[in-house]
Amino acid sequence: MEYLWVHDMPTILLVDDDVDSLWLLQVILVGRGYHVLLAEGGEAALNKAAQCLPDLIVTDWNMPGMDGIALCERLKFYPALAQIPVVMASGRVPPKEKSTLWNVFLSKPVDLGALESAIDALLAKRLSSPQTRINAAAPAACRWQPISSKLWV
Repeated sequence: MEYLWVHDMPTILLVDDDVDSLWLLQVILVGRGYHVLLAEGGEAALNKAAQCLPDLIVTDWNMPGMDGIALCERLKFYPALAQIPVVMASGRVPPKEKSTLWNVFLSKPVDLGALESAIDALLAKRLSSPQTRINAAAPAACRWQPISSKLWV
């Protein structure tokens, strides 16, 4: 498996068990200049997030196996993943006790303008934070690649 680092292109991980929804959102977001990763469920999304640390995750709530809530709960267990902003999409009403697991909740069918605004706002906040990126001389092919020894001097 080969990973490509794309400079100045925020990476968004899209998670949904509906392949048509993934495809539609991918086309729209790639057209807006984002690098997009796809996962067809929570478990696959957790693995991809751990491998490549996306800048933002857009997930469906209702999925077989690990649903969107379980995915958000699991992301919070890992310090490197806990700070990734999440947009949750669902036809359900969000439970109040779980609202801290995601940053934005959008009702389905998702209004694309609202999704784009949420993504823009969350990424602007995340990418302007000094703790978002490792201060390395050159980005690794994947963010899990070992850090060079000269950073530890």
